[in-house]
Amino acid sequence: MLTLSNVSKRYGSSPPVLEQINLAIDKGEFVSLIGPSGCGKSTLLKLISGLTSPGSGSILVDGQTPVQARKAISYIFQDATLLPWRTVSRNVGLGLELEHVSRESRKQKVESLIELVGLSHVARAYPRQLSGGMKMRVSVARALATTPRLLLMDEPFGALDEMTRDRLNEELLRLRAEQNWTAVFVTHSVAEAVFLSTRIIVLAPSPGRIAQEITIPLSFPRTSATRESPQFESFVTEVSRALRGVHSA
Repeated sequence: MLTLSNVSKRYGSSPPVLEQINLAIDKGEFVSLIGPSGCGKSTLLKLISGLTSPGSGSILVDGQTPVQARKAISYIFQDATLLPWRTVSRNVGLGLELEHVSRESRKQKVESLIELVGLSHVARAYPRQLSGGMKMRVSVARALATTPRLLLMDEPFGALDEMTRDRLNEELLRLRAEQNWTAVFVTHSVAEAVFLSTRIIVLAPSPGRIAQEITIPLSFPRTSATRESPQFESFVTEVSRALRGVHSA
């Protein structure tokens, strides 16, 4: 689904942000990027999305450049970035409007997605009337409206309390099981990365590079019971140890 070959990136004459990134992600994987601040996690997402271009190397999404494959990619930012003058329904349908999908088809898809993320009761509400968790659900529904094959997420739940984050993590995996998209997810939370991922990429800074890859073979579906299992705790310990290693290097 996604291949990065010898990808490096620098801005102007500054030191490189990323250097010699080689990574292959299969269809249906959920891969989390974790590492110290400044290691290039968000830059890597922007490169994959086509929002910026690598200084060297190549990136292919289903055999196409990110720009060519842009209709296959959706991006969820750290903030919900909802348009305050639009209702929940109209925020979710924004991408479909831009793609000139007919009003009737758009209405059916939007209603289905809003129901999927559990927000039918606030479909006509405005962002100012929603909690932080609700806003992120709207953002997720909007990203899924265009039926992406690749979903990029940059710490979408970082500002939420732990209980809300855990609930949305479970919801995200439920949506993935139903829609079978591939995900690349940036987080600072080791427990979140372990819970969500089939594989975790640990990045080291100065410049950003892949320090370690850790496969997470926990079975799906993952629930609150998963977080209480010895295997989960073992993987959290392993990833935390790897993260401490790149911090101290």
